[in-house]
Parts: sequence; C-alpha cells; structure tokens
Amino acid sequence: MGSRLVLVGCGKMGGALLGGWLERGMEAGDISVVEPDAAIARTLREDLGVAVFADPGDLDSEVETVVFAVKPQVMEDVVPAYRPFAQAVFLSIAAGTTTGVLRGYLGADAAIVRAMPNTPAAIGRGITAAMASGPVSEEQRQRCNDLLEAVGEVAWIDDEDLFDAVTALSGGGPAYVFLLAECMAQGGVEAGLPEDLARRLANATVAGSGELMGRSSESPETLRRNVSSPGGTTVEALQVLMGSEGLQPLISRAIAAAARRSRRMAG
Repeated sequence: MGSRLVLVGCGKMGGALLGGWLERGMEAGDISVVEPDAAIARTLREDLGVAVFADPGDLDSEVETVVFAVKPQVMEDVVPAYRPFAQAVFLSIAAGTTTGVLRGYLGADAAIVRAMPNTPAAIGRGITAAMASGPVSEEQRQRCNDLLEAVGEVAWIDDEDLFDAVTALSGGGPAYVFLLAECMAQGGVEAGLPEDLARRLANATVAGSGELMGRSSESPETLRRNVSSPGGTTVEALQVLMGSEGLQPLISRAIAAAARRSRRMAG
C-alpha cells in the first residue's frame, strides 16, 4: 500500500484503526495521518513514527486510500479538500454521513465505502458494517475490508438504508451492554450485596459471558438454556426478563427509537 494510505483524523476510532494496522504488521512509514491537533500529531510522530500533516495539500498526489475518521459535524469542512485525489477509494466511518453526502463533497464518480464500526474496535473486538458505492473495484473493496478487519469483524451490506438499524444495534450496542452491567450491579445492591462487590460481580459476569459467547459455536439461546436448570433460580429470574413487559420488548423499542433518530440525523 506504500505511503498511499491516508488516515484523516486520529481520535478514538481513528487511533483504534491505526493501532490495529500497526499491530497487524503494517509499517509506520506506509501510513500518513492528517491531524491538525499539534499534541496528537507530536505523539504520533514520536511514539509511533508515522508521518503527520496538518494539511492534505502536503500529501503524496498518488494516494490510493483515504480513511475519514473525523466527527460527522466537521465532514463538510474536511472532506472536500480530498476531491483532487480522484483515483483513491474513500473509506468513511463518520456516523450518519450518507454516500450521497460524501459524493457531493468528493464528486459524482468517487469510489466510496461507507462503514459503521463500534467501540470494541479499541481492543480489536469490534464489528463493522460496510457498503461499497460508486466505481469501487474488487481490489479497493478488499483493501478496505482488510483495513477494517484490523479492529474486528466486517459485515458487508448492499442496502444503505440498513445503516440506521446497524447504528441502533451494533453502533449503540456497547452502551446497552454497559447499562446491563450497571443494572445488574444495582439489583445486587438491592438484594443485599455491598456496592463494590455487586459491581465487581456484575462487570466480570457481563465481560466473561460475552467472551464465552464469542468463543462458543453455540447460539445465545443455547448458552442461555445451558445456564437455566429447571426449577432453579435462573429460570425464576428469566420468567421476569422474558415476560410480556420484559427485556425483549424493551430492547426492541430502544433499537427502534435509535434507528428513528439515525434516520432523522441523516436527513
């Protein structure tokens, strides 16, 4: 890929991507970063050895891949400057920024891949939904896939309208899981446990269960059944959680609300 890979923005998600690329063996000299924050730029140069620029005008004119990892609200100010790199494939991870909007910034014939990662990418355990739009070659698609796989799984979709549901489910999903741990801890406190112990038990249980599910070939339903002895305490709790006003209808309403908000944000 040479020095023709450009990362625009190196905040939390951009930093996770960069870390994943380097951990997978990509040479620091093969990556250029455009980052106007002087403190971040200095850290990238000194600690990681990557080339950092404040202005895209200083980049190699033969750029092949541009990854936009900046906040959605600044895309309008940042992205149009990359329109001259018409030969590149543009990979955007900006939430809510459609390919139509990106094409308005980059030109009607731009090769665009829109992607939606989630925060477990920070530890290489994320999942990203991605969609190719415009004249994206198979080689460019594979290049983007490889870049995204550095921080977890990649699921390709063909319908851009699905991004609203993706955002609601996997994009916001980590927050739902963290809330579950909070609620479990609070339930433990209300059942008589000291707060510190309740939090420790809840956090370890959620983290360990997620790891077990990730490593297992069995479905979540089967794993749940494996924990649920007939007539036992877990079944008693599940009768509440799986009731008509239990967890499933609540989660479904939450995801529907997030998807509606995502559609409004996308305009």
